[in-house]
Formats: sequence, C-alpha cells, structure tokens
Amino acid sequence: MEENTIFQPSASSVPQSTGGQQPAEQVQPQPAQESRPHISIMTIVKAILGVLVILVVGFLLVNFVFSKLSKKSEAVTLTYWGLWEDQNIFKGVIEDFQKQNPNITVNYIKQDIKDYRERLMVRTQNGTGPDIFRFHNTWIPQLSNIVLPLPKDIVTVSEFQNNYFLVTQTDIIKNGALYGVPLGIDTLSLFINLDLFKSAGYTPPTNWDDFLRIARGLTVKDESGKIKTSGASMGTFDNVNHAPDIISMLMLQNGTNVRNISENPKAASEALLFYVSFAKPPDNVWDQTLEQSLTAFAKGKAGMYFGYSWDVFTIKALNPNLAFDVKEVPHLFGRNITTASYWIEGVNVKSKHQKEALLFLKHLAQKQTAEKLFTTESKTRLFGEPYARIDSAETLKSNPLVYPFVKQAKTARSSFFAADTFDNGFNSRMNVYLGNAVRSMLDNTSAETATDTLASGVNQVLNQYEPKPQK
Repeated sequence: MEENTIFQPSASSVPQSTGGQQPAEQVQPQPAQESRPHISIMTIVKAILGVLVILVVGFLLVNFVFSKLSKKSEAVTLTYWGLWEDQNIFKGVIEDFQKQNPNITVNYIKQDIKDYRERLMVRTQNGTGPDIFRFHNTWIPQLSNIVLPLPKDIVTVSEFQNNYFLVTQTDIIKNGALYGVPLGIDTLSLFINLDLFKSAGYTPPTNWDDFLRIARGLTVKDESGKIKTSGASMGTFDNVNHAPDIISMLMLQNGTNVRNISENPKAASEALLFYVSFAKPPDNVWDQTLEQSLTAFAKGKAGMYFGYSWDVFTIKALNPNLAFDVKEVPHLFGRNITTASYWIEGVNVKSKHQKEALLFLKHLAQKQTAEKLFTTESKTRLFGEPYARIDSAETLKSNPLVYPFVKQAKTARSSFFAADTFDNGFNSRMNVYLGNAVRSMLDNTSAETATDTLASGVNQVLNQYEPKPQK
C-alpha cells in the first residue's frame, strides 16, 4: 500500500457513481501556504541604527572634507610692520608672494620709529600687534617673548649659516633656534673729505696712529684756540653722531667684552681714554661747542666722520657738492673689527596666522627677493639697503659708496651700545651709562673710576633684560 501524502486523498473519500446522475464535481485540495518568517523588533531597531550610523559618518566625512577645502582657500590678511621704507618699495615683493598664495593678502604699514618698540610690545600683549615686524639686531633680549623661532621648513640654521654674515648668525641664532631674517646689513665706516685730504696730501688712514696724525694735521684753530675745521669729529658724546657705536668699535678692537666689561676693565678704560683724547686740550681736534658731527662733515668743516650707509643720503641732501669717500675703519694690527647695526624681520609669536606669516618670511629670505628690493630701493635713492646675504654682497663691489659697508660685515660685531635704535629701553639705558663715563672723563674723572661705574651700570641693565637662571 502506497504511503498517503497530503496531496493524495484516500479511496474511501472518493464519491461513487450513482444511477445516471452526473458525478459531483471533484474538489481539488488547496496547497498549504508557506508560513512567513518572524521579524523581531530588535532586528528592526538594529537595522534603523545601522542606517543612522552610516548617515552620520557620511555627514561627518563630507563636512570634514569641505571644512579642509574651505580652510585651504580661506582669505587671510597679514599685517606687516616696517620701518624706514615706504609701501611702494615692498609692493612688488608682496605682489609676487600674493600671486603664489592667492588667499593671502599682506598689508604693509610703515611705522614711525618714535616709541616703536613700546608700541610693538603693548599692541602684541593686547592681541592687536602685527603678524610680521621689524626689530633691531640688539633687541632680541627685550623681545624674546614675542619673536617666534623659525621652523626648519622655513629657514634652517645651516642654510642661514651658509648664506649670511657671521655677525647676523651670532645675533639671531639663540639656543640653536633662528629668530628672524635680516633684509640688509650695515657697518660703521670712515667718511673722508676728499678736498681736505687732497690739499693736505694725505691718504686714507688704515691704522689708529695714522688716523690720529691726520686728525691733528687737518684741524684748524683760530688765535683763541677755537676749532674752525675739525680733523675728526669724535671725543665727546652728545654732539657726535653714533658715539656709542664708535666707542664700541674701539673697545672691541682692544679686546673688551662689552657684555662683561669687568672681565677686562683695562681694555675698556684704554679705549675710553683714546676716544676722549680727541676732545682733550691742548691737542684736541673736537669739542662740545661744535655742531653735530654729521652736520659739520656735510658742511665741509670736518675731515673725517664715522657713520653708516644711511648717512650718505643725509650728507648728499645737505651738501650735494661735497666730495667725500667711504673707507673701512682704521684698526689695530690683526683686529680689523667694526660695529654692525641692522634690522631684522620676525614673526609675532601671538599671530593668529603664524603659518601664513612664516610663508611670507620665507619669501623675504629668498635671494631674488633681496635683489628685487635692492633694485627697487635704488630707483628712489643712490643705492638700496646693503645686502645681508653673502652670496649677493659681492655684486656691490663696483659701487665705492656702498661696498665698504658690506665688505666690513665679514668681521663686524654687534654691541648693545648702539645709537639711533630709539628703543627707550635696553640700548638707551646702556648709552646713558656710557655717556656718563665719557662726560666724567672729560671732567677729569679717572678712566679706572669711569670704567668701574660703567661696568656696574651695564650689569644692572643686563640683569633686568637678561636675568640669570636660578641655581
């Protein structure tokens, strides 16, 4: 017997045929419907959560990408505080940078030197300071809290050492970090009146013995002993332009450590004695009654004058017909040293756009940028700012008025006894002590006493601006 299945009815269930009647319609069995799988609430919840997670992650990814793209193209305006140069000098250099970085605008603002350092520090502390600013090479102790050390991808220390004069390396590299980039260099040089030298038959002095001899030989006094023509404008403090720089030069050549005068006070006192001797009767070649040394030289009333490159423009403006030349300073045997005074471009540590500011500083540090600036500056005056880069300095060899300033940079040194920084702080306080030393010696205070007082004052200022680490 065959096994029954749900689709096969049994024989007894099939109706039998009766008398002539039509058999009843056979009813076909309906196939059983498949049962639907059971979907739990947890499964539905998990599915919904999965979709939500995918949507949220997708939204965050899209938002992140758009945020990055937006930041890359975000417009940034940098404020650049400069000194001395007008906006049109930097226009071309800034435009070159902006072409390479279309989302960055550089706003150059020429600052007044009066109260500049104080204004820079106060504005920085208030959060309204510049992104990039110019500062003097002696100001790093005062500005150490606001100058940003440069990352290696901007200018490396080794790159800087290869391309810039040694004096800038000593000044700007601190504890292995680079704190800015100079666009120019300047050194104290000797200006000589060519007509006075020619009429007296003198050649430019290269040592101090010759300098002293020529200074006395060129000096003309009237019957009362009043100086009519000075052989050399030096010896006093208040009416000698760059007196702190000149005295620094003498001290450095004589082996003085200007940061620690007490280390070798004899060298410092000898330098001071030599300096004031030019204003000490009866053989003085200068005195305190005369006009400012720069003015006297420009008028043809001084045979020799010590100055920087910018003095050339002032002299030419005061007396276009004056015949003068610029030479290296006299020196002691084997000590061809002069003083350097220059300005540095740095990035503000409180800038809200440090990345962009550093990019602009990197642009300023390029050789072609320095050369473009020099060319632009030379269109408005006799010459541009002397190059701070060694690889550009030699191109100035054919210009006798500017080349001595860069030639001496190879052996120049810095000193915080520096005039014309207008800082009302570090330099000014140092110069007060130095000026007091010179005046006291002209009033017959001994060189030893004046030097001791000077050394004490220097230590006080250094302790204020460069506090010694606690033991």
